[in-house]
Amino acid sequence: MCLAIPMKIIAIDGTIATTEVDGVTRQARLDLLPEANLGDYVLVHAGLAISRIDEADAAETLDLLRKLADEIQ
Repeated sequence: MCLAIPMKIIAIDGTIATTEVDGVTRQARLDLLPEANLGDYVLVHAGLAISRIDEADAAETLDLLRKLADEIQ
């Protein structure tokens, strides 16, 4: 199973975005989302931003992922 994580774009350099969630930053390519902007939330999978999502959906998904992680620990 594959999982894409909602992350916020905090910097953009060409086609590379620096994304962040819970203090963790990752680089993600924007080749599939040239319209992405600073502050957007994107789903990141395998180093690629694959879709833009709104902040409310990102927050809900992250909350569910945190609850799941708490249950398996």
